[in-house]
Amino acid sequence: MWASELNARKMVIERMTTKKKKAKIFDFGMYVRWFWKLFLAGILGLALLFVLASWGVFGEMPDHTILENPRTNLATEIISSDGKTLGKFYFQDNRTPVSYEELPEQLVDALIATEDVRYHDHAGIDARGTLRAVVKAGQGGGASTISQQLAKQLFHGEGSKNTLGRITQKIKEWIIAIRLERQYTKEEIIAMYFNIYDFGNNADGIRSASRIYFGKEPGDLELHESAMLVGMFKNSSLYNPRPHRNPEGTMNRRNVVLAQMHKYEYISEAVRDSVRAMPLGLRYSPESHNVGIATYFREYLRGFMKKWTEDKSNRKPDGSKYNINSDGLKIYTTIDSRMQAYAEVAVKQHMPKLQAEFDNQNTAKRNPTAPFLELEEDEINDLLKNSMRRSERWRKMKYDLKKSDAEIIESFSKPVDMTIFNWEAPNKEIDTVMTPMDSMRYYKSFLLPAMMSMEPQTGHVKAWVGGMDYRHFKYDMVKQGKRQIGSTFKPFVYATAIDQLHLSPCDTLPDTPFCIEKDKYGNPEEWCPKNSGGKYGGTRTLKNALGNSVNTITARLMDKVGPQPVIDMAQKLGIEQDILPVPSIALGTPDLSVYEMVAAYSTFANKGVYNKPVLVTRIEDKNGTILYQFSPETKDVLSAETAYVTVKLLEGVTESGSGMRLRHSWAKNVPLYKEIITGYPYEFTNPIAGKTGTTQNQSDGWFMGMVPNLVTGVWVGAEDRAAHFKTINYGQGASMALPIWALYMKSCYGDSDLNISTAEFDEPNRLSIEVDCLKYKEEQDKNKSDLEEEPEIDF
Repeated sequence: MWASELNARKMVIERMTTKKKKAKIFDFGMYVRWFWKLFLAGILGLALLFVLASWGVFGEMPDHTILENPRTNLATEIISSDGKTLGKFYFQDNRTPVSYEELPEQLVDALIATEDVRYHDHAGIDARGTLRAVVKAGQGGGASTISQQLAKQLFHGEGSKNTLGRITQKIKEWIIAIRLERQYTKEEIIAMYFNIYDFGNNADGIRSASRIYFGKEPGDLELHESAMLVGMFKNSSLYNPRPHRNPEGTMNRRNVVLAQMHKYEYISEAVRDSVRAMPLGLRYSPESHNVGIATYFREYLRGFMKKWTEDKSNRKPDGSKYNINSDGLKIYTTIDSRMQAYAEVAVKQHMPKLQAEFDNQNTAKRNPTAPFLELEEDEINDLLKNSMRRSERWRKMKYDLKKSDAEIIESFSKPVDMTIFNWEAPNKEIDTVMTPMDSMRYYKSFLLPAMMSMEPQTGHVKAWVGGMDYRHFKYDMVKQGKRQIGSTFKPFVYATAIDQLHLSPCDTLPDTPFCIEKDKYGNPEEWCPKNSGGKYGGTRTLKNALGNSVNTITARLMDKVGPQPVIDMAQKLGIEQDILPVPSIALGTPDLSVYEMVAAYSTFANKGVYNKPVLVTRIEDKNGTILYQFSPETKDVLSAETAYVTVKLLEGVTESGSGMRLRHSWAKNVPLYKEIITGYPYEFTNPIAGKTGTTQNQSDGWFMGMVPNLVTGVWVGAEDRAAHFKTINYGQGASMALPIWALYMKSCYGDSDLNISTAEFDEPNRLSIEVDCLKYKEEQDKNKSDLEEEPEIDF
């Protein structure tokens, strides 16, 4: 009985155990199935998300054509004749793309070591990095590949702030990254990433960043520079190397990049340690429209391009206008970056010295109405009021802010914070508090320069300086500004006389007072010009008369040929201004521009052939397609003989006339030379044809200088003619303008690569006019002797 009961219990227990085992086996299988179901559902769901994202359900996705041509704003680049970038036109994005081949190896290595070490092993998504990021919740480093980051930069920008948005954006980045990898090579993707990134401070893309932070092209970057720029990919706003921003943080970040390069064996430990010890080596050179080289020329070029884009024949294939701020055009110019730099340096060397002397002569004690002379106080007030109404401040308040005249006038008397130009300040600027009216008077005390240099055989403009600082003096005095040209007009009179009368530089005329009677050439009064200093006497050769700018002899020549032929000659030489046909134009009363004068004088150097100044040789689109190519505009104005004889006349100016300080060195200790003849002695020995010019009351100083393959004109004067030097010693063209020409030419001659000529001007093959005055005198004496010895005829 007990045995049977025991067996029964065993059987019950066995059944229960069997059921439990079965139950356990059943439960485990169910879990496995559910796991695989959920896993597959997740995979399918993820795949569905990818499909939906690729269809654009979560937002627009770039199609094949957009991936081929991503929408990026590209700055228009201005390129010099020697292949340097002078500046750019852009509105928001200062971006000029470079190819992968232009990137230095260490720059690419730094990027891969820091941002995506398995870059060459994946197809857009780094599975290992993504898994690590998921497991460590992003604490073990980011998982975005370079391709993903490029996708974000090109098509999405900043990330979403909510979780769902971040997830969908990440999915879209993955899809775009994979598409990019299919569309482009690995090298092209790296180049695109470097080109698209904003490095801050208007440094859009690696080329702008290299130029702005280190003053060089990407291919010239050194290891420590490359590491700094790659470090900025983490956050260019945070890692800003500029002083007063975050140079210390930027250096630490740079060193992290170097550590990564060492970790992945791109550089050795010794290299890492030596470069880590280096400073950032920043050479910050901002690229904006107001600073940099050739600012006045670039602004003139902006106007040129505006007209070009408005022309209906210069349109895109779709018929729309080109945008110079975003279409990535390349403008190839005639400006030589070296010569432009020499010209700007010459201005910066001479003008502070000249200004210091001008200020010294215009202290309140010496001149109560400074900087103006010969004006009463009420005349000065009228002058300032007129300037006020022409000012940019007036225009903005009147038309943009809709202020009344009374409100605007009142505002000109209220002190405000402002930054003003000052030659002695480190950056040529100082912050101060001043009324706008006082600031106008302050700026009217400055002497302003203008300079243009041109190759006469081609018309190519090699240097253009429209003022001394574009930030504060925006009016371009090369082409916009027109001023009285003084004696620099006289060669037009002489050239006309040579052309019409076949005169020689050695012909003589009396240097005595001379008048052209009333109404002879439309002059309402008798015209009797006086020589400078009131000196007369004897006779002078034409060469000596022009060299010393003798007014009476110029007047005699004007009387022989008449004003209208002189005007006709000037206009054939490219003078655009209408000129009144009266005798007084002989002394330079017309207002002309430096641009016109340089083009006109170039005709003399180019054997009588006028070349219209050329500034742009061609324009290309971002793909290198030529959109514009210049056609030279030339015309024969003078015979080669007349042009050559005029040049020989002008050589007398530097040999023994008003420009001879270019050659001598005996005046080193003369106070005037020590004060304002900057760079003296110059001691040029090569042939130089030139002409000084000084207007009434010394308001304008000019110097036109020529060698066989370069013609350069310089003007110096104040904004208002009432501001000028008291005496001609300081205010003449030989003092105000000539030193700039001399300093510029010394630099050009010092650069042998420029090939500026030191040779004689070419003499025509058949020269019928004698230009050697010794030979001319011998011939005249011989003729005179022959006449004296001729026997009398017996009738």
